[in-house]
Amino acid sequence: MTTKTLTIAEDAYDLLAQNKLENESFSQEIRRIMATRQKKSPFDFFGILTEQEGERVEQVINKRREFNRRVKETKYT
Repeated sequence: MTTKTLTIAEDAYDLLAQNKLENESFSQEIRRIMATRQKKSPFDFFGILTEQEGERVEQVINKRREFNRRVKETKYT
């Protein structure tokens, strides 16, 4: 495998070293950290809101859409 040499600030190195798991290389740590930042599917968020919270979010979205529709109508009429 090809390797690259990186130059990082000492405080960044210290943060990596502090959070590195036992028997984990820095490359493995960086992969682990970055994997959690990958784009998620909308299905990954299924079930995080209660039904009531979901209904409230839907109400807010619908109100905002209606407001935006009215603003557009008044701009162009």
